[in-house]
Amino acid sequence: MAMTAAAVSEKRVTAGAAAALPGEARVLAEAERSLSGGRHGLRAVWPFLGPAFVASVAYVDPGNFATNIAAGSKYGYLLLWVILVANLMGMLIQALSAKLGIATGMNLAEVCRVRFRRPVSLGLWVQAELVAMATDLAEFVGAALGLNLLFGISLLSAALITGVAAFAILALQTHVGFRHFEAVIVVLVGVIMAGFLVQVMHAQPSASGIAHGLFEPRFAGRDSILLAVGILGATVMPHVIYLHSALTQRRVVGADEQAKRKIFRFERIDVVVAMSLAGMVNMSMLVTAAGVFHSRGLTGMDDLQKAYTAVGQIVGGHAATFFGIALLASGLSSSSVGTMAGQVVMQGFIQRRIPLFLRRAITMAPALIVIALDVNPSKALVMSQVALSFGIPFALVPLVVFCRDRTLMGSLVNRSLTTFLSVVVALLIVGLSVFLVYQSLA
Repeated sequence: MAMTAAAVSEKRVTAGAAAALPGEARVLAEAERSLSGGRHGLRAVWPFLGPAFVASVAYVDPGNFATNIAAGSKYGYLLLWVILVANLMGMLIQALSAKLGIATGMNLAEVCRVRFRRPVSLGLWVQAELVAMATDLAEFVGAALGLNLLFGISLLSAALITGVAAFAILALQTHVGFRHFEAVIVVLVGVIMAGFLVQVMHAQPSASGIAHGLFEPRFAGRDSILLAVGILGATVMPHVIYLHSALTQRRVVGADEQAKRKIFRFERIDVVVAMSLAGMVNMSMLVTAAGVFHSRGLTGMDDLQKAYTAVGQIVGGHAATFFGIALLASGLSSSSVGTMAGQVVMQGFIQRRIPLFLRRAITMAPALIVIALDVNPSKALVMSQVALSFGIPFALVPLVVFCRDRTLMGSLVNRSLTTFLSVVVALLIVGLSVFLVYQSLA
């Protein structure tokens, strides 16, 4: 079933401010002033900042901790360039997702439901729900591990505390508005960044080593390629592709094509700023591991518990504390964002909603079971990343296809160069994800 750009525009306008996400009415008013030229500079951009910061949480989740620290400890600064490339690809994909929401007034799941036959939509929904559970496993385990490392609480008790904290964060969205929720997520991302900036200062990294790692693409054998694939494969989290389009679809409704183009220009700034910060955090993780572990011959730090202990012994207890706080902030923020994404997926594919708190309880269950079975947390993180790889093609390929469809996107349809780059990135990420799954199973 096709939908023209005009029909989509009419759908968006009728949605109006009343249909906006909680707490967005004031943001809409400020954004309208920016679009009409009443605001300039940073004040003009300010109302549009937020969605990309929420999406960027997926790029600094506990799974990234595991891969980046393992890469830095084993190969030093060698794979820094992989993080740089992964971050640039992430910017492109998140920009496409934001653009889809702005152009159509629908999120990716809703567009899939409209464009695909019902059996296909149902199949996409089922796999997206499974991916959401795998995502939540990694994030929930990461937060619980952070509490365990910081306070010595048993993992199961820490997991229950994590659940309570996640409920509290989600309550912000329900009771005081989405903008407040965004603010909390931004603060948590700031905590993660501050934690690793402190780590970097204590690590005393090699400036020349960082420069070579960033700008000299190379490998050091098969294992380094596998680690690079792990970093790249974790670049695109399927759930935030769905979520980012939902965060922009009704945030600011463009009255015409010119307004939509202006909105997207502001959103691109949001994407670049948020994703650049996420990239810096990931690089800081690897640089810390290279400076603290690899420089001392400790090349086997593929377990976060071991890394935490070693940081405390080598640098000092305060450094280990910052490490644990950053891991906890990562788990809490990404877990809350994952729950929101699951709600978007359900509403989009099957037009059903359940209370966020019920959804949080349901997606907590697999993580609690894994922790109760005493599975190694770091191994659980790796397992979840493999499961996530299954879901990447089902979100990324439709996104690329839809963004090149002029009848759907109107004036925001991808240019030929953008489409070419999108296809290349999609093929690369899907291919690497398949390779990662194959190697993991083998």
